[in-house]
Amino acid sequence: MDIGKTAAPDRPATPSDASGTPDALYRPSDHERERQRYRRSRKRRHTWVSLLCTLLGLAAVGAAAVASPGWERVDSLFFDGAELRSAFPDLLRGFWLNIQMFLVAEVLILVLGLLIALVRVTRAPGLQPLRLAATVYVDVFRGVPTLLLVFLVGFGLPALQLRGTPSEPWVLGVIALVLSYTAYVAEVFRAGLDSVHPAQRNAARALGLNERQTLRHVVLPQAVRNVLPPLLNDFIALQKDTALVAVLGPLEALRAAQIKADYDFNYTPYLGAALLFIAVTIPLTRLADRLQRRAVRRTRAGAGR
Repeated sequence: MDIGKTAAPDRPATPSDASGTPDALYRPSDHERERQRYRRSRKRRHTWVSLLCTLLGLAAVGAAAVASPGWERVDSLFFDGAELRSAFPDLLRGFWLNIQMFLVAEVLILVLGLLIALVRVTRAPGLQPLRLAATVYVDVFRGVPTLLLVFLVGFGLPALQLRGTPSEPWVLGVIALVLSYTAYVAEVFRAGLDSVHPAQRNAARALGLNERQTLRHVVLPQAVRNVLPPLLNDFIALQKDTALVAVLGPLEALRAAQIKADYDFNYTPYLGAALLFIAVTIPLTRLADRLQRRAVRRTRAGAGR
């Protein structure tokens, strides 16, 4: 044996020993394992208690509704299964138009909102007129209710009789939604751009990146990641607000439900349209919540370093 060296203890090698990292070599104590079992048990118990309380609450609300004096009339007007099955194909075709309007508007809003945000955060003296125009745009269109904007664009734009003005009601409705939501999304993007620490820009410039490369490779990726949850919340609201275009006459889900309800004097189609919107908005909401939790964990992990 060489002098100064100590023989290793005789025990079988494990994969964790090969890695050599502190995390791989960590072994929780018996007390820590007991605490982990207790936390898992408490989490399961809380989950079951929450589920039981939720079911009891729903049962209480349902019992109160069924026991109300007007339940029979409400049941016949809003929960008619035969009426729902009859109206569902028309509702589904109309909802497809809502989806199309949402997808077209979303792409335009993302592009225009990002451009307006970039104009507002720039400090170039020659772009002062554009910054002023972007600020006025955001202030005005965030202050006008979306439904009122749908009326103004849907009936006012064709009245100008300009060459090339679209005449399809759904296109006019998309224009109104884009004008309204771009103002909100531009502010979300601007907040994300301002949230990137100036040290990130300085480090990028120190590495030899120019202003455009710094914005593209350093600032924008971090800004977009920071604002993904609020962006998703805005697009959830946008998906619902596509129903406002019904006032212009296109045969989307709400308009199809209204026609069917007026024809049969039954409001169950409205419930069917609501269920279609819920089928899209709830998954988007859960995705936004998940992204928000990830952002919080990432922030805490960064603060703990």
